[in-house]
Amino acid sequence: MSIGIVSTGIYIPEAVMTAEDIATQSNLPLEVVKYKMGISKKPIPGRDDHTVAMGIWAAEKALQKGNVDPKSIDLIIYIGEEHKEYPLWTAAIKIQEELGAFHAWAFDVALRCGTTIMAMKVAKSMMLADPSIQTVLLAGGYRNSDFIDYTNESTRFMFNLGAGGAAMILKRNYDKNILLESDIITDGSFSEDVLVPVGGTKQPLTTELLENSMYRLDVMDPQGMKARLEQKSMDNFLKVIRNALFKSGYSEKDIDYLAILHMKKSAHDYVLGELGLTKEQSIYLSDYGHIGQMDQIISLELAEKSEKIKSGDIVVLVSAGIGYAWGAIAVKWGTEGRKI
Repeated sequence: MSIGIVSTGIYIPEAVMTAEDIATQSNLPLEVVKYKMGISKKPIPGRDDHTVAMGIWAAEKALQKGNVDPKSIDLIIYIGEEHKEYPLWTAAIKIQEELGAFHAWAFDVALRCGTTIMAMKVAKSMMLADPSIQTVLLAGGYRNSDFIDYTNESTRFMFNLGAGGAAMILKRNYDKNILLESDIITDGSFSEDVLVPVGGTKQPLTTELLENSMYRLDVMDPQGMKARLEQKSMDNFLKVIRNALFKSGYSEKDIDYLAILHMKKSAHDYVLGELGLTKEQSIYLSDYGHIGQMDQIISLELAEKSEKIKSGDIVVLVSAGIGYAWGAIAVKWGTEGRKI
């Protein structure tokens, strides 16, 4: 039995922040922003671009693109961020209502920027285990750029955070774009390295904390985290890719396209080089920045439109999320070519 991707959809806000804007606000040289960080521009939320709303708009596009009746959806999994319209709110149920998916049930999951791949793994497992789950919608939005203080040098690696929404529809016994195997690594030693230090139960939000710009993403031990994470992160990127392929009966030599999150250009090039891939076998998201767990779906859509992937190709989606988590999943694209 196969689980396949019926369609995807993305929503990208019209408002943008350019490399020049980032350079001005951060007091960094423009060349560093453009060529080291790899940011030409990135979408930022407009007035009505709320987190869940962007996921709903992306889901509507996926439904239309796949000619899927929302009433045929059995399960909705929210893959967006916890920073959304309201705290303590189940976003997937709102998506269910807005789409008219009246026969579905819904829940939220979270693994920061690794959420989409984790949710694909969860959805596949649930569909294999429960025959009543025939069609699953993954949808969500991201606007963690709200938490960036461009004067905080320790958060420079997050200056690429943008905004947008993405969705994916999966179907049981679907013979196209088949989900193969996945691999996920988490490392709790980094669990409190990157966070918003106030607004939780440890330090509830106050007017004074807001006025002092404490309600922002921060790095608790910048030098220590860098020393512990830098090489481990690259090793784990490669490990999850290779493990997902191995479980699927393939190797890195079989990769035709890599849908990878946005990160600094040297790291992107390093991953491609270690896997023996050319720059034509991926898309560097310099015009999008890092839209969290939406990056893999955005990359997939861009690859489709630019005809970088064709039937029979082996596509690998790969992510990393603060916490830290790394994940990859292999997909056999289309219906022709290599046999599973």
